[in-house]
Amino acid sequence: MIDGNTQVYGVLGQPVRHSLSPLMQNAAFAVLGIDAVYLPMPVDDIADAVRGIRALGLAGASVTIPFKESVMPYLDYVDDIARKIGAVNTVRIEESGESRLLRGSNTDWIGAVRALTEVITLKDRHVVVLGSGGSARAVGFGLLDAGAKVTLCSRDARKGQELASRLRCLWVPLTMVDALRGDILVNTTSVGLNSDETLMRPFSLHQYDVVMDIVYSPLHTRLLCDAAMAGCKIIHGLEMLLFQGVAQFELWTGKKAPVTAMRQALLSVVGDQGKIKQ
Repeated sequence: MIDGNTQVYGVLGQPVRHSLSPLMQNAAFAVLGIDAVYLPMPVDDIADAVRGIRALGLAGASVTIPFKESVMPYLDYVDDIARKIGAVNTVRIEESGESRLLRGSNTDWIGAVRALTEVITLKDRHVVVLGSGGSARAVGFGLLDAGAKVTLCSRDARKGQELASRLRCLWVPLTMVDALRGDILVNTTSVGLNSDETLMRPFSLHQYDVVMDIVYSPLHTRLLCDAAMAGCKIIHGLEMLLFQGVAQFELWTGKKAPVTAMRQALLSVVGDQGKIKQ
């Protein structure tokens, strides 16, 4: 029952109508008996949205595309790690006397690292990361922080080289991807989203132990299907989404997240063809 005591959380972005975050966060609140609700909140102006967080007394918020970078100047504090990544996906509220301060954090890198470490150790592993966007930035940071060696591979030379310089790792053009060798492959691009496309040829997957795709619709992308056929362990995109949400929940509430219930909530919307039911 929602009443005047219910704490309100939300995800700020555009579009967010089909976000899966409300499913897992509300499942977590229900399992632990927390009087709170998490809602999708479509936003056109992030500055106005941050003012709304303050004025309406929200308990916390997620930030998604396209505002993970542009939200940063409007917050009172941004954690060092979020600054290094250059993006915020989590806003926490801190009480300071009579003031409510907004602190920005990033849990995307935590989601990627935890999803991977469920199946493989990362220290001293060579990881090939496909892409040079915001997700590649968070994933790359997390991998390097965990002691892995990272090679970025992307179509966009300028963005790829800039990100590689920022992360202090190697960049190679996508045309060379089949010649690379590594222990882990991570696709951070949108290639494969509701399509049969892939950036990798099946023969080049045999040398990887683990392949992770951050795309989660379909759950088993063409890349993951080819990787499974090649004998790789595979990690689908819902796992990264899950664990970044787990980290958010624990930052907001200070309680251990009910991971099983949150995972089940996400898997409940996977249809017969592996696509997410909207």
